[in-house]
Amino acid sequence: MRIAIRTYIIRQNIVTMSEQTIKFDITGMHCVNCAMTIERRLKDLQGIKSVRINFPRAAGIVTYDTDVTNQSQITRYVKEIGYTAKERVRLDQTSQASIQMGWLILSILASVAMMALMYTPMPDSVHIYMPYVMMGIATITVLGPGMDFFVSAYKSIKNLFANMDVLVSMGVLSAYSYSIFAVFGSFGTSGHAFFETAVMLIAFIRIGKYLEERVKGRASHALQKLVKLQADKARLLTPEGNESEVNASSLQVGDVVVVRAGEIIPVDGEVIEGASSVDESMVTGESMPVVKQKGDSVVGATINKTGLLKVKTTKVGEETVLSQIITMVEDAQMDKAPIQRFADRVSNIFVPIVVGLSIVTFLCWYFVFYDTPGQQPFVWALKTAIAVLVIACPCAMGLATPTAIMVGSGVGLDHAILIKRASALEEVARLNVMVFDKTGTITEGHFTVTDVVPSNTIAESELITLAAAGCAFSNHPLAQSVVDEARKRKLTWDTVQNFQEKAGSGIVCRYKEKELLIGNEGLLSSHGVTIDKLKDKVEELASHGRSFMFVAYGGAGVGVLALMDKIKQTARGVVMQLQQMNIRAIMMTGDSEQVAKAVASEVGIKEYRAKVLPAEKMEVIKDFQEKGLKVGMVGDGINDAPALAQADVGVAIGAGTDVAKETGDIVLIRNDMMDVVRAIQLGKRTLSKIRQNLFWAFFYNVIGIPIAAGVMYPLFGISLKPEYAGLAMAFSSVSVVTNSLLLKVRRM
Repeated sequence: MRIAIRTYIIRQNIVTMSEQTIKFDITGMHCVNCAMTIERRLKDLQGIKSVRINFPRAAGIVTYDTDVTNQSQITRYVKEIGYTAKERVRLDQTSQASIQMGWLILSILASVAMMALMYTPMPDSVHIYMPYVMMGIATITVLGPGMDFFVSAYKSIKNLFANMDVLVSMGVLSAYSYSIFAVFGSFGTSGHAFFETAVMLIAFIRIGKYLEERVKGRASHALQKLVKLQADKARLLTPEGNESEVNASSLQVGDVVVVRAGEIIPVDGEVIEGASSVDESMVTGESMPVVKQKGDSVVGATINKTGLLKVKTTKVGEETVLSQIITMVEDAQMDKAPIQRFADRVSNIFVPIVVGLSIVTFLCWYFVFYDTPGQQPFVWALKTAIAVLVIACPCAMGLATPTAIMVGSGVGLDHAILIKRASALEEVARLNVMVFDKTGTITEGHFTVTDVVPSNTIAESELITLAAAGCAFSNHPLAQSVVDEARKRKLTWDTVQNFQEKAGSGIVCRYKEKELLIGNEGLLSSHGVTIDKLKDKVEELASHGRSFMFVAYGGAGVGVLALMDKIKQTARGVVMQLQQMNIRAIMMTGDSEQVAKAVASEVGIKEYRAKVLPAEKMEVIKDFQEKGLKVGMVGDGINDAPALAQADVGVAIGAGTDVAKETGDIVLIRNDMMDVVRAIQLGKRTLSKIRQNLFWAFFYNVIGIPIAAGVMYPLFGISLKPEYAGLAMAFSSVSVVTNSLLLKVRRM
């Protein structure tokens, strides 16, 4: 493992001496296009080698030539673009989400108040003041919840990169400005204010902004969970031979620490004295403890299970395996670009076209068709131009994706599928490859007795009774599995004497005045016991990936117990359904080739990777992605976190570790593998709804804009007043929301 990690570190840091990489937080980004703007502008800066800006994490990574530029120049340039870059600090996003919720509630209350004022019957003496009251509500809404849109639009225009907030701002301002002119009689007695259009537009878009804010900051939670795995304290062995409790972070290379049974190993190091079983599941994902003795390496944050170890520190700080895993999670999440919404991609074309059409509409009606019967040329031209902007306001386009995802996420949660990242529902629908971890994902994560092979001198129940008696005092997973099997069979046994657990070998004790040995074949051989008569059966079971516990009693071999990590009942069905959806199923495991082959064969997986370390898991995902494939990863362990982050969609098992659940984009709460298939099906349905929503949003614009521009007025006398344009825009939004709600109709 040390070699694999070192190779990863070297490969990740192949830069010249004049290059440096900085990581920083960015404030002031309002949408994905903001991130794209910063990335595009920074790439134009001399000396910049590479730039990655991540909007959900509000962070960036820049590699630059130190001979040409420096960190202060980069941060200053980001400020000139219109944003702020600061030294990275993992922040809690709760306060930001609360602010967004506050603005959303205010805009919704304003919308409700507008509707009440519009449709509640009032005396004429009161009614004449209503336009001014509505103007006041609209002004508060525009300057409060709507201000973010104007700031974002300003930055976008300043950097020559139009985003959807440009149209939102223009729509709000056009409706608001027109209404103010109308209230003060600039359009004559027929002037009709429609402040409600501006207010409702802000409320609708605020929903999307709030949903977007909620999914930001997930990466920091996952990283904090990883950091908490490290031991806070360590027992430092002084040169005088005394133990002194110190902060684990203060340890230096060469220090010797003492680790007792049940304690977390505080450092990456080498065992210089003692022998013990160590739980390395946080690194390998495998539940079987690994025997560690003098000369073996150990990893910080793993757990010493049985004996006492003295460990010499070999790595500290950023060089430790856990720190490398943290770095891999962080880098993988930074590499993952935010999904580029279709509506955002076309905004750079759509915005200028709509603005151009609005200007052309005004010019045509004012200078060409100035003699329109019954209409004042300027007022008519202005109203039609505003109508074009209002009806083209991207409210429906803005709602097309978030409403479908919101409903889809709700449907998933009803079925115990937690969607943590909004775009995951879209991306899971496009997967070509689904990679599964073995232990705890395809298998249950704990061993069960599969075969009982007694010798001719003993009955099956007697063999299990003997094994259970010896295993009753052990915390080893295999031993506990034997005890569980005996209890399941309602067997009873007496207490053993002189119990000894030998790390890496097994158990030596006395039972009813006779010696009882339970462990591997080497343990029996060291006591002069053989099991030659059972060898053929053992070899047959070994070919199926079984683990063994050999039992000897009274100086003679009496049998063998075969154990295996139980495969989940739904695993084979999931693989079959994925194949029917043309999705390749691949298994990765840190376990042996023999075990991997046996499990893969049993569940119908044709491709698998055995003896895979955490860094290598992420590399497997990258290899598929470099071939242009969309890759999903299903895992449950801390060691799966880098791969879950690197995958296009990370799916975490609900019964897994907190870190896996924080890093994954989708969490299967019920620990049911079939939910992998359900999540993909839900993603496909949600993506279909998004496409339908976008179609209807653009359909309204294609039909509505010409009518608003007055194309049909000369021939048919049909025109669209700004207030009706606002109603049409609202209707398009209602249709999008209604279409999204249809996701709830079909059962999963």
